[in-house]
Amino acid sequence: MTSSAVILAVNIGSSSLKFSTHPVIANDGLATAGSSILSGNIQGLEPGGRAFATWSKGTASHREDLPGSHAADPFGAALAYLKEIIGRELEGRKMLAVAHRVVHGGERFVSPVIVSPTVLEELRGLESLAPLHQPHNLRGISACMQILPGLPQIACFDTAFHATLSRIEKTFPLNKALYDEGIHRYGFHGLSYHYVSTRLARHTAAATKKLLMAHLGNGSSLCACMEGQSFSTTMGFSAAGGLMMGTRCGDLDAGVMLHLVQRGMNAKALEDLFYRQSGLKGISGISADMRTLRENGSEDARLAIALYQRRVVHECGGLIAAMGGVDAMAFAGGIGENDRQLRAEVCAKLACMGVQLDPERNHAAPNDVITPLHADNSRVEVWVVPTDEGLIAAEQALTLL
Repeated sequence: MTSSAVILAVNIGSSSLKFSTHPVIANDGLATAGSSILSGNIQGLEPGGRAFATWSKGTASHREDLPGSHAADPFGAALAYLKEIIGRELEGRKMLAVAHRVVHGGERFVSPVIVSPTVLEELRGLESLAPLHQPHNLRGISACMQILPGLPQIACFDTAFHATLSRIEKTFPLNKALYDEGIHRYGFHGLSYHYVSTRLARHTAAATKKLLMAHLGNGSSLCACMEGQSFSTTMGFSAAGGLMMGTRCGDLDAGVMLHLVQRGMNAKALEDLFYRQSGLKGISGISADMRTLRENGSEDARLAIALYQRRVVHECGGLIAAMGGVDAMAFAGGIGENDRQLRAEVCAKLACMGVQLDPERNHAAPNDVITPLHADNSRVEVWVVPTDEGLIAAEQALTLL
């Protein structure tokens, strides 16, 4: 394997297909995946949508409408278009495999796996645990099997990073028989946490000790990492637990669910409420986008932001206490990488735990480079780490191959 080969990493959602291509680099007899040489996003794949692609290669950026009709099979059309882009822009490079981000691997899949029809069917059994992601992840794999026949399709799982959680961290205070049935904490955002923990360790030894990572975006969670391994995390059995998110409620008093069921809400209505109509969107009644809420400035928008911040601070405190302290913090995800005000507000609340942010560093920090944010006298290092789940998926796929 040489640098003429590439791994294609894809992350397929309900209306978009994010992609990146990573060269395979031989180094002293070992093969590693390099930084993306072609990456982008194909959007507008929802029913009735107008599909278009934005992508970049080097310093050049492009925007193109998808040619022809895609209404009958939007994701198939998007993948066919992506295949054409790769063939045109990466002429002469051989594609070795497609690495797919898959949110939930359940109990069985704790490492990457080449997807067979049997594996695909097993993963479909987990769709109810991550309904915003899993069905679309698997639909993308099925489409790739048809558009790119014979090419290994490799599933890389967000839950796998948290396979190191102890029994006490995984267990919910429910009947033991339910744990034995697989009802316990799995954790998510694992590809992001893998990237943040390993790349930050190249910049500071503090990341190899007690590290608190905050992946804050439309999906949000925290992870306490000790000596490079997941120790505790806020998301649980499903991707609806833990922190408040863009449209998801996070942790909730079980009595609320019982009350809503008694009022006549069925499972489908509850799923829609908890996954799609709650969080920033539900509280504000405006948007799930933090930028929109900042600009709006209404009382409801301010309440949604304040509640989001409070939940982050609350869970940070709990994870730091569980680790017995913290040596470094890292912000990642769309909100974590871009919302300087939120970072400042969270760190101010954690000052009692030794966190001191440098206001000038925080304000000037770019959103595309690993950057320190802490004051010189801070007992805890604070960093922003732009995450790259695609690179981790490519690395995992290459290791499996």
